Amino acid sequence: MTTVPEVPAVEALDERPVRHGLLRYAATKAGGALLSIAMVIVATFFLFRLLPGDPVRALAQGRNMTPEQLDLERARLGLDKPIPEQFLHFVSQTLRLDLGVSYEYKRPVLDLIGERIGSTLLLTGTALVMAVSLGLWQGARAGWKPGSRFDKISTAISLVLWSVPTFWLGLLLLMVFAAGIGPIPGIFPTRGSSSVDKPAGFAGVLDVGEHMVLPCLTLVAVVYAQYLLVMRSSVIDEVGQDYITTARAKGLRDDEVRRKHAVPNALLPTVTLVFLRIGFVVGGAVTVEAIFSWPGLGQLFYQAIRVPDFTLMQGTFLLITVSVIVMNTLADVVYHLLDPRVRSA
Repeated sequence: MTTVPEVPAVEALDERPVRHGLLRYAATKAGGALLSIAMVIVATFFLFRLLPGDPVRALAQGRNMTPEQLDLERARLGLDKPIPEQFLHFVSQTLRLDLGVSYEYKRPVLDLIGERIGSTLLLTGTALVMAVSLGLWQGARAGWKPGSRFDKISTAISLVLWSVPTFWLGLLLLMVFAAGIGPIPGIFPTRGSSSVDKPAGFAGVLDVGEHMVLPCLTLVAVVYAQYLLVMRSSVIDEVGQDYITTARAKGLRDDEVRRKHAVPNALLPTVTLVFLRIGFVVGGAVTVEAIFSWPGLGQLFYQAIRVPDFTLMQGTFLLITVSVIVMNTLADVVYHLLDPRVRSA
């Protein structure tokens, strides 16, 4: 009786190169990300020292300080040392995950970031979810029937909002919905993340929600056009593919073909954009938070620039840029997993 030799599983043979290729690809991207972070650390130190203004004199405003006292304050902050020595001290602190002490607040920068990051994530995270959902939904419908009335109206509105300056739109919303026009009273709160006498329980949640309406609406209005246009272009490219024609020939309805076949494949180009925007979520929107006095990282960064507070600017800027780099790297790896064409290339 002859025995048939056992054939090794094809899947086991095929998965190993794919796994090794993914690890090699991820390692390459991680190396590039570390190089980018190193360049950001160097640029961060020198960039903010080009800003006009003396932080010591700014902190001494309102106090009658002699030149000797100003020199002592400058020595206490380490600003009397040569620039190369300050740079080496900054790099060594950053590698130890120590972002220093704020000149203005006289507190560790990490503590200040920890207090503000929750408010920023709440505002910008909510705006991101709304912008992605609205943009992808409108983009899928507009791209499925290009040239239709829905396509023309939605694309035109999104492009107009995208071209509007963020600060101008925020101020306009403040005048219309918060300050009121003529006899029309204001509808929404104008500043902060909650009322001074914030109620407890569910009423407190509603109070925070009311304060979020205008800044969240501003962020969504100026961002969602990116997702709409990318999704629209991707769906238009997918409509002419053979698999769409085959799905229609099988008798599937247009809604099913769009939802089950066209949209999943059209989502691939939006992966990088979504992950990139997730990185910006950590930093928030400096302009929006400054206009609406939202107590987040954006407003903290804005206040640091006004002094200028070098350690606080460096810490918040590093957090924003590193988060963007990390999310962009993850987007490349996820795209490599989702799209077989990238793996074959």
